[in-house]
Amino acid sequence: MPTEATDAGPDAYGGGLRRVARVVLLDPRDRILLLHGHEPDDPADDWWFTPGGGLEGDETREDAALRELAEETGITEVELGPVLWRRRCSFPFAGRRWDQDEWYYLARTSRTIRTQLEAMGLTDLERRSVAGARWWTCQELTRSHETVYPTRLAELLRRLLDEGPPAGPVTLDTEIV
Repeated sequence: MPTEATDAGPDAYGGGLRRVARVVLLDPRDRILLLHGHEPDDPADDWWFTPGGGLEGDETREDAALRELAEETGITEVELGPVLWRRRCSFPFAGRRWDQDEWYYLARTSRTIRTQLEAMGLTDLERRSVAGARWWTCQELTRSHETVYPTRLAELLRRLLDEGPPAGPVTLDTEIV
């Protein structure tokens, strides 16, 4: 599952759930940026996921989304939009179970950025488990047989591109891996 994991544990705000902010980053060609992650000791156990991670201290979800995006990709020139989706998930990663309450923010960047990113703030765990990044078209996501989280991302992205952001956050099905 997503490798934004840090050593910060769950907080009291989410009833034991780790509060997470994620970014659905679109470029001028409506491609979405996904990171390629894997289990630290098993690169064959891999998946794609949106940038993002857990809140630190008393930061807002918006602040966390922008901080995580900058740390994981080096991208800072973005316009952060509304919360698109909310999801609860539970998954094993790096020898423990992660229970998360994730909010997905829309963000746009005005420039087309190469996929060789400048991740400057990765934790040790992220350095051992993030293999790179790629810009995906909606069509590529739809056709892919790769594991992508959230699992309905291609459908969600198509709806976003066709209809625009929802009036309020859409609650996605809970995913337990």
